[in-house]
Amino acid sequence: MNTTKKYASTALAAVLGVTVLAGCGGSDDASAGSGASKGSGSKTVTLVTHDSFNASEDVLKQFTEESGYTVQLLKSGDAGAALNQEILTKGSPRGDVFFGVDNTLLSRALDNGLFTAYEAKGLDRVLAGTEQDGRHRVTPVDTGDICVNYDKKFFADKKLAPPQTFEDLLKPAYRNLLVTENAATSSPGLGFLLGTVATQGEDGYEAYWKKLKANGVKVVDGWEQAYNEEFSGSAGGRKAKADRPLVVSYASSPPVEVLYADPQPEEAPTGVSTGTCFRQTEYAGLLKGAKNEAGGKALLDFLISKTFQEDVPLNMFVNPVVKDAKLPDVFTEFGESVDKPATVAPEKIAANREQWVRSWHSLVVK
Repeated sequence: MNTTKKYASTALAAVLGVTVLAGCGGSDDASAGSGASKGSGSKTVTLVTHDSFNASEDVLKQFTEESGYTVQLLKSGDAGAALNQEILTKGSPRGDVFFGVDNTLLSRALDNGLFTAYEAKGLDRVLAGTEQDGRHRVTPVDTGDICVNYDKKFFADKKLAPPQTFEDLLKPAYRNLLVTENAATSSPGLGFLLGTVATQGEDGYEAYWKKLKANGVKVVDGWEQAYNEEFSGSAGGRKAKADRPLVVSYASSPPVEVLYADPQPEEAPTGVSTGTCFRQTEYAGLLKGAKNEAGGKALLDFLISKTFQEDVPLNMFVNPVVKDAKLPDVFTEFGESVDKPATVAPEKIAANREQWVRSWHSLVVK
């Protein structure tokens, strides 16, 4: 999901790297008293995250005003790279809270014992199915759907209905139209692969990919290249004279195309094939050995507060995970609601991820 946020960060020209922001904590949603008996007494809480994390300065200031803690961000590359660094330093973490591990990589974090269990205040408000660890070692923070996006103008000009399901993508009408990311190097690429495993079965996904390859799917290294250089429906793709009207991206991509267009269109130029979606959930956890455990717990409480959750969509272009958070108008007007996304249980991903990626790579890339 960090790729969605990378889109937002690019659009917002966000500064990457180590960033110190005024943060805050408490109120009823982010009680500074959580675990206050243990900690260094520091008034800085360090959030280790991937490069695509973004939050409004005013929201982080509110956390500081309410809790007394200031948030320092330590950005560490993409989600996989950030997680790898924490695994290498486990027991002596670089920060207090880690944010950015999603359900495709969650098992690695848990199996390596990175987190101290903590039941954040407000967990009763999170959406059903987003909690994947009964021991509360991680807290769900946001959700997003990896889906095929389509160029509305292309399909209207061709008088061709856009595909809506995984099976549709195999039809001759869509030959040489789809670009996707490498499942071995890209979060949306891996999510799309997992979507095919979920819908085609462990015994059927390889045959599906053979057919998709025969139908002309193009594979590139990452989302940036796929969306902004190969996809004809994006602003970047139009400038690059891209010729692929189907791309693996996110259900939240159409609102972004509207929000950053000048002038803003009355209709999003891209659509979402809602039958091709795979649900990702992103988590945060208190790092084992954190120097400021009390501040880390307060921050975890705040991450699922209504204040922070309503800040998530327009900063990271993903969906809030709590039931009472209101979506911004651009999401409700131009976004797509995915009612039945494909999912794969984290334990099944843990047991099979490497094998699935190796098989996919030998079938599609080699």
